[in-house]
Amino acid sequence: MKVDQLSIFLENRAGRLAEVTKILDESGVNIRALSLADTSDFGILRLIVSDFETAKTKLKENGFTVGRTSVVAVEVSDKPGGLHNILSMLQNEDINVEYMYAFVQQSGNSAVLIFRFDRTDQGIEVLQKNGLTIIPGEKLYAL
Repeated sequence: MKVDQLSIFLENRAGRLAEVTKILDESGVNIRALSLADTSDFGILRLIVSDFETAKTKLKENGFTVGRTSVVAVEVSDKPGGLHNILSMLQNEDINVEYMYAFVQQSGNSAVLIFRFDRTDQGIEVLQKNGLTIIPGEKLYAL
């Protein structure tokens, strides 16, 4: 139920992000979701992609520092309170959200939240126990 996420460390300078997207484009790798956080010197680009291994290999071949992180993809109704309900469940079990990002599916009826928890397996258990849909990597990569 975990999803492989690429974490790419980027120098904070013009064109560096375009280099990553060019490599992925030329490799036939589709970006399914992304998050970019930065400081004055560097950024961390987090990606869910259609082909993790190809993306990782091609980026490393081109000098990028790339890591793998296990995250959890959760489907939630795209309506007010959806995120709050999930966060309340996690808070009640003392599970910390280290970071998260989201995207809306094409149907527009639900959103997908990508979570990084301090205790991933316990986070999955809490969400499943409360009837939430955990999206497996294979399905997310193909959305």
